[in-house]
Amino acid sequence: MTGIKVYNMKGAEVGTMDLNDSVFGVEYRESLIHQAVVTRLANERQGTKCALTRTEVRGGGIKPWRQKGTGRARQGSIRAPQWTKGGVVFAPKPRDFSKKMNVKAKRAALLSAISKKVADGEFIVVDELKVSAPKTKEMVAFQKALGLNKTALVVMDSDDVSVVRAAANIPDLQTLPLAQLSTYEVVANNKIVMTKAAVEQFEATMIARLAGENTEEVYA
Repeated sequence: MTGIKVYNMKGAEVGTMDLNDSVFGVEYRESLIHQAVVTRLANERQGTKCALTRTEVRGGGIKPWRQKGTGRARQGSIRAPQWTKGGVVFAPKPRDFSKKMNVKAKRAALLSAISKKVADGEFIVVDELKVSAPKTKEMVAFQKALGLNKTALVVMDSDDVSVVRAAANIPDLQTLPLAQLSTYEVVANNKIVMTKAAVEQFEATMIARLAGENTEEVYA
């Protein structure tokens, strides 16, 4: 078990909690993390880019001028790539960029990424996350109290609309419900902040999955 301090929204220490080493003390596996990030980014690509080759551009069926005697370079079609409005060489076509990753490998990458944050002291636990109103100033105060001077990801145990709206105008602060947590979000942010309830829920789910129990997989 790894002990970690628990803070409130004002940055004051209010207690400690133990983190299970099978979830938050996993070996760092850079290759798996890289694979998970590449898979995530590839799956976000639309693959709708399209351009016309010389065989698809309309017109140009006739030779623009005779082969010899004009003093100009020989040309066969005004739709050749060197002509304005001509076809594109090796034109991009719609394609599927999606990749697949084994569920166990994906889970191992997430645990490895979070464990790295814990080991580096970039993982913060707060007792609860609530705002009186969806106002930016409350989340700015929270950001300053915990020293989140770089990019930070706030993981909530439930999707609190007020917190999401309060943090929406802060560029370096991203909020996310636990169900949407993925390896990409973990490595893309400098610090990870989780509520105590989110940590307990995440830990319980992962321990059950590692034990082979048939629980719903909610993490990417």
